[in-house]
Amino acid sequence: MGRKRKRKGRATIGRSLRWEDLEENGRVRWVVIGRLRKPHGLRGEMLLEVLTDYPQARFYPGAVIHIGPRRIPLTIREVKPHRDGLLLSFEGYPDRTSVEPLRNQWVTIEAEEVIPAREEDVYYDFEVLGAQVETEDGRVLGRVVEIIETAGNDVFVVEPSRGPEILLPVTQEVVRRVDAERRVVVVHLLPGLLPPDHPLAAKEEPSA
Repeated sequence: MGRKRKRKGRATIGRSLRWEDLEENGRVRWVVIGRLRKPHGLRGEMLLEVLTDYPQARFYPGAVIHIGPRRIPLTIREVKPHRDGLLLSFEGYPDRTSVEPLRNQWVTIEAEEVIPAREEDVYYDFEVLGAQVETEDGRVLGRVVEIIETAGNDVFVVEPSRGPEILLPVTQEVVRRVDAERRVVVVHLLPGLLPPDHPLAAKEEPSA
């Protein structure tokens, strides 16, 4: 979630995300930047899977990160490179036993700390969660409540005002525009994206 994404390209965030997971007061507050995998050695080091485009700006001695669903604040004591990511140690966690409860916990920072995506057609996943989804002719389909990562392309899960959820592949043919500032996603409904019995399918324009 801390990684940028191009509409015409692809970058991974490392997991599927639900809108409910990270929303506070109608806005996304927490952004995933990594995952603590497992203890390494006996001196309190943890193997970190990096899920941000800016690891040097996020992980350094003295930096404060938040761990797990309770957002426990931890101060980084030391950072070392590792072939599978980074090795982190924390103030107040001197040995393997003390860091064992941190295994497989998500690492987050507050959304306001994220470096803005200023390049054209670039946005962060957290900017899309909760965004309104519209067709090219202005019909509102619902809002993005989940982003699923697959081998081929990501998928926006859209919760409509009525009917079952809609799955929209994040491809150039379907996702026409992402307006992160207005929190609007404009899509082109290819044939078959809506089941024939979906309440919104009746208004779908026939394919040219």
